[in-house]
Amino acid sequence: MPTDAEQLATIKTQTLALIVDITANPKPNYNIDGQDIDWADYLAKLQATLDWVNGQLANETPVEYHSRGFS
Repeated sequence: MPTDAEQLATIKTQTLALIVDITANPKPNYNIDGQDIDWADYLAKLQATLDWVNGQLANETPVEYHSRGFS
């Protein structure tokens, strides 16, 4: 089973691929049978997902702090 970090990396890769496709092939907003399709809203949600994943990945990354004591 993949680790949390590997799953987050997969989500990031998939989200980036969707963003690339949407920005390379923009589509108009439309309504079908009462269902509104808003591509700008979808892109904003994907960007929010990407921000969330980046934050989660940052939390998974080990951090080392250097400090000095003074007397």
